[in-house]
Amino acid sequence: MNHPLLDILKNQKKGIPSGICSVCSANEYVLEAAIERAKVGNKNVLIEATANQVNQFGGYTGMKPNDFRDFVYTIADKVKFPKEQIILGGDHLGPLTWKNENESEAMDKAKELIRQYVLAGFTKIHLDTSMHLLDDCKDAPLDPKIIAQRGAMLCAAAEEAFLKLKAQNSGALPPVYVVGSEVPVPGGSEENEELVQVTKPYDFVETVNVFCQEFKNFNLESAWKRVIAVVVQPGVEFSDDAVHEYKRNEAKELCHALSGYDNLVFEGHSTDYQTAALLKQMVEDGIAILKVGPALTFALREGLFMLSYIEHELLKGKAGVELSGFIETLDKVMVEKPGNWEKYYHGDELQKRFSRKYSMSDRCRYYLPDPKVNESIEKLLSNLESADIPLTLISQFMPVQYAKIREGKLNKNAKALLKDKVVNVLDDYYFATMM
Repeated sequence: MNHPLLDILKNQKKGIPSGICSVCSANEYVLEAAIERAKVGNKNVLIEATANQVNQFGGYTGMKPNDFRDFVYTIADKVKFPKEQIILGGDHLGPLTWKNENESEAMDKAKELIRQYVLAGFTKIHLDTSMHLLDDCKDAPLDPKIIAQRGAMLCAAAEEAFLKLKAQNSGALPPVYVVGSEVPVPGGSEENEELVQVTKPYDFVETVNVFCQEFKNFNLESAWKRVIAVVVQPGVEFSDDAVHEYKRNEAKELCHALSGYDNLVFEGHSTDYQTAALLKQMVEDGIAILKVGPALTFALREGLFMLSYIEHELLKGKAGVELSGFIETLDKVMVEKPGNWEKYYHGDELQKRFSRKYSMSDRCRYYLPDPKVNESIEKLLSNLESADIPLTLISQFMPVQYAKIREGKLNKNAKALLKDKVVNVLDDYYFATMM
C-alpha cells in the first residue's frame, strides 16, 4: 500500500492540481470539525502535531506522541471516521524545543522525539534542523551542510524506529519526509513585518542537493526516495494584524524551479488567512501541502465569542442561570499568565487588550485548555444546549450558520454552530486542493 500523500505528488507531476490541507491543532473542537468535514467527502485528513506541542516530555499540551495519536483516534471513533483515512504528521521535528542546549544534548533529544513519533504511527515527518543550537556560531547563518547532516541523522533515527514498528506491525506504512524550513518560526511572525522574502530558487535547489548528498553519506538512499516535499517561503505570512497575501508573480521563479524535480512538491507553512482563490493558486503552482493552524482556532474563538453574545441576549437575568463569562475569563487568565502572548503583542495597554482578543496570531489558543477557561467554555455550551436558540439570534450573530440552518445543512445547537465556524475555514482549503 502506497502512502496517500504520494498520490498527490503523482497528480501534481501529471499536471493535475492536487493538494491537501494540513490541520495543525490540538484543540478537540477543531479536530472534530476537521474529521467531520473529511467524512462528508470521504477524504483522508492530515493532522499534525508540532515538536513543542507534543514531545517525549509532554510538550505544552501535556501529550506524548502516543497520547496525541490516541486523542485523535478517540475523536475519530466518536464521529465514526475510519482511522485508516487519518494521516498523522509531525511538524518541525528536530532540536527546536532544545535550541538553547549544546548540539549533542539537543540532537539526542531530537532523535528520541523522532523515534517516538514514528513508533506511534506518525507517517509524515518534517525534519527541521534549521535553527542554531547553543554551541553554534551565531554570527553567521547556519551552514546548509550542517543543517542537512543533522537532518540525515534524524532521518536515520526515524528509519531505525520504523524497522522496529514494522516488526510489530507488518502493515505499517513507511514514513514520508519533508525537509527545509520557513522563516520566521512556526505560529506567525512576532513583528508586523512589511516584507516577506520569497525563497530564492538557488536556495531551494541548494537545499535539495545538500540534503540528497547527506542522505547518501548516511546510507539513506531508500529514505531519500520518500522525501516528498520541501518547505519554502512562497511569500505568505501573517502577524498580529496583517496578512501577507500570496502573489503568484513574485513566486513564479521559485515555482518554476520545482519543475526540475519529479519527486517533490512544496509545503507551505503559515497559509492561514489566505483567500480561497489564493490558496487555489498556490496548489496550482505546486504548493501542494497547505498548513493551517491559528486561523482555525481564530475561527473557533470567533464562534465562542458569538455564542457568548447569544448567551448574554438569551439568558441574562434568567432565574437559576449563571452566565459563563467566557470572554472575561479568557482575558483574565491571559493577563495572569502572559508568557504565551507578551512577545507578540505590542503597544499600550489598550492595544494589548485588543490584540489578546482579536489578533490574527491567535495566542488565545494556548489558553483554551486552561482549567478556568475550559470550565467557562463548558458552561457556555451547557447553557445554550439547554436553551432553544432563536433563529433571530443566530441570524444576528452567526449569519453564515443561519443560512445553513435554513437550507437544512446544519443543526441548530451550540456545538454544531461552533464547529461550523471552523468548517468555514476548512472549506476554503478543500476548494483549493480540489478535494
